[in-house]
Amino acid sequence: MQTTQFELLSEHACFGGVQRFYKHFSSEIGLPMRFGVFLPPSAAQGPVPAVVFLAGLTCTEETFAFKAGAQRVAAALGLALITPDTSPRGAGLVGEADHWDFGVGAGFYLDATQSPWSGHWCMESYLVHELLPHIAQDLPVDAARMGISGHSMGGHGALTLAQRHPGVFKTLSALAPICAPSQCPWGKKAFTGYFGQDESLWSAHDASALMAAQTSAPYPGGILVDQGLADKFLEEQLHPHLLEAACAKVGQPLTLRRHAGYDHGYYFISTFMEDHLRHHAQGLNVQRFVKQD
Repeated sequence: MQTTQFELLSEHACFGGVQRFYKHFSSEIGLPMRFGVFLPPSAAQGPVPAVVFLAGLTCTEETFAFKAGAQRVAAALGLALITPDTSPRGAGLVGEADHWDFGVGAGFYLDATQSPWSGHWCMESYLVHELLPHIAQDLPVDAARMGISGHSMGGHGALTLAQRHPGVFKTLSALAPICAPSQCPWGKKAFTGYFGQDESLWSAHDASALMAAQTSAPYPGGILVDQGLADKFLEEQLHPHLLEAACAKVGQPLTLRRHAGYDHGYYFISTFMEDHLRHHAQGLNVQRFVKQD
């Protein structure tokens, strides 16, 4: 799949490394797309392992880079951080900018099959078949050592893409993910818009359903999930207990940590981000561990 050359929009020195933001024309999406990359100091010596972080609704390629406080630890561990935008933009479709509604219009990290969304809403193909291969080709990132994480809608994306594309992502984690979108209002609205009324198509993009259908543990090294108990979306939308049950059914090691007092936002994410980066660093065989207190 052809893609235009990455255009560097901005570059910022950060913890001895560099935070960059790019844009390019995506042939999968059919529109310009943007993404961010943090390269640690060790990237100056050659390709480094990377963690892809998929952000949630209302976010862009900049949100995680600005708010998560991840670069300090990533620099010390020698991890690159890749932050794609969450959704296609600029297609001129009614509803596409209505991200606060959390339905059709948000990317959901899938390929839509229903008109009018099927023309541009191809985030799964864009990420797996276009963006990540080209980043590995053009930037000092090791495609063979790549993990994936995400938050909320992006947590859904991380959990589903990791299962739908075995071998692409070596490590997996999520923060407050939508664990069973076919069973929550956000997911039902989005899936109806993108796939139509045939609910048999929905399970292929439902993390808990995908896990329950596994014949063996896809991540024997373990999956890390953190969830705040003060998250206002927990009971109606997120359903981590369904992912927990699916993992138990197939013998998938899961560390699901529930935290009193934490909500759905970036104060929660930044609190536990170091744990997630260490989880990925261990699974990606990174030797540059920071001394813990």
